[in-house]
Amino acid sequence: MGVLEEVVINAKTAAATVGKKAERLVDISKLRLNSAELESEIIKKYEALGRFVYDSIKADTSVKGLLEEHVEEIDVLYQKLDEVNEKINALRKKVPCPVCGCQNDENALFCSHCGIKLKYNEQSESAETASTQEESASDNV
Repeated sequence: MGVLEEVVINAKTAAATVGKKAERLVDISKLRLNSAELESEIIKKYEALGRFVYDSIKADTSVKGLLEEHVEEIDVLYQKLDEVNEKINALRKKVPCPVCGCQNDENALFCSHCGIKLKYNEQSESAETASTQEESASDNV
């Protein structure tokens, strides 16, 4: 293989890597935009809820059922927002701390905020240990 062929192969590999990273960044940007839209919609729902409560108090009417509908709509938006944020964290290779919720690298052993040992690493470590032991056993046979 000539030097020129190696350069072409390396350039193709580099271009593919850059393409994958750019695609991931675009996906993250789209998800962040979606997250911002959901947060804006939640704020609007809170404002509408506040106006509704104010108007109902001024009119001295009982509207508990309608209030519950507004609260349910907000809860649905929060669920969607959580799903979008989970997708963003997955693309960024981040995982939340089970105690404080701080986002940590997926390979972190301890939370960068509260310092607690991250349980998901214990599971992945035990899985890695098991696979390493299986490989060693198969090598010995």
